[in-house]
Amino acid sequence: MFKSLLTVISALFLALPAIAQSPLRIEITEGVIEPLPIAVPLFQAETAGAEGLASDISRLVAADLVGTGLFREIPSSAFISQVSNFGQPLAYPDWRAINAQAVVTGAVAIAGNQMTVKFRLYDVFSGAELGEGLQFAGTTAGWRRMGHKVADAVYSRITGESGYFDSRVVYVAESGPKDNRLKRLAIMDYDGANVQFLTDSAALVLAPRFSATGDRVLYTSYESGFPRINLLDVASVGRRQLTTEAGEMAFSPRFSRDGASVIYSLSNGGNTDIYRTDLSTGAHVRLTSAPSIETAPSLSPDGTQIVFESDRSGTQQLYIMSANGGEPRRISFGQGRYGSPVWSPRGDLVAFTKQNAGRFHIGVMRTDGSEERLLTASFLDESPTWAPNGRVLMFTRETQGAAGGPSLYSVDISGRNLRQVPIQGFASDASWGPLQR
Repeated sequence: MFKSLLTVISALFLALPAIAQSPLRIEITEGVIEPLPIAVPLFQAETAGAEGLASDISRLVAADLVGTGLFREIPSSAFISQVSNFGQPLAYPDWRAINAQAVVTGAVAIAGNQMTVKFRLYDVFSGAELGEGLQFAGTTAGWRRMGHKVADAVYSRITGESGYFDSRVVYVAESGPKDNRLKRLAIMDYDGANVQFLTDSAALVLAPRFSATGDRVLYTSYESGFPRINLLDVASVGRRQLTTEAGEMAFSPRFSRDGASVIYSLSNGGNTDIYRTDLSTGAHVRLTSAPSIETAPSLSPDGTQIVFESDRSGTQQLYIMSANGGEPRRISFGQGRYGSPVWSPRGDLVAFTKQNAGRFHIGVMRTDGSEERLLTASFLDESPTWAPNGRVLMFTRETQGAAGGPSLYSVDISGRNLRQVPIQGFASDASWGPLQR
């Protein structure tokens, strides 16, 4: 049985006081019944005018942690102790009395438009601070990033894994009636905040994909009437087009791990195969050569293998081949059709879309095709993308009805904690970027 996102909180934390001296830790191994109780008192303002930011940051930290499904926030109305100074010792008995197993305290100082955020994480039952307090510096305008960084650090210290809160998602923002839907590229924080548009609505755009460093985005554009692949610089919003021959249609692009080349599908004369293009030289290499349709390629984290979808067996299935081409091996054998595969950043799983018996699913399987697990089921679920730590998936869900449209949802790899990403308007085809630098 593969490891899931949610976990059992060890009985050591709820047992006799003598036993409960082990360091606070969530081991991500099995399904969890009860999230870890955590308290996040309002951060302290260490300079005049920092009160609002201190409150906002502490609320964001709590929201990030609770949103994972691993933590349950204890409301401030239950607090016995109040934290009025960042440097004061924690009154552990008061927090044990309300069953808080972890406490996060923090402080915010501002000078002009610059800001410093400090925090401490306490293991209540062992009566110890988990490592020395950290601090982050930035601008007041970037206060959300500071909050996400604190939440990432807390998440990492308790789970032993990297967080995913200080990351961004590029997606297709949709507006207008269903028969005349306008689509443009947009970028947002992982939680739906700070939406910025990267293209106008003059041309249909599809399938945006982040580079491994998060500074560039590939996407498919119908600006010329044929699908063409564009490369966009996120910071400058400058773009250039991947060169193809007249009559060729290029789509489903993804960067190589080093960002030096692009793998994609190219259709010419009714045949669709997977190609690789060197971005510096423009040299093209054909990686598949079959009368079937080969599309939606995704590279393994080490860059040595490609997973893709193909109908070479008569139905839409998943295959893996060398990154340099060669004979592929089929990895999907369940009932139904499989598509849009994407390799986990951890390298252990492939996520996919599955259509079977009139329902769509987001699922995961081992890279050898074993241990298939369906995480969702609905009228239309598709286009999964991985969080940077490989523990959460974001995907597109569309509802039935004339007024319906696509929205973005997230789910962990155990199939629990299904949540809609709060975005105004319709949204589809997300690509989750790396942790920001």
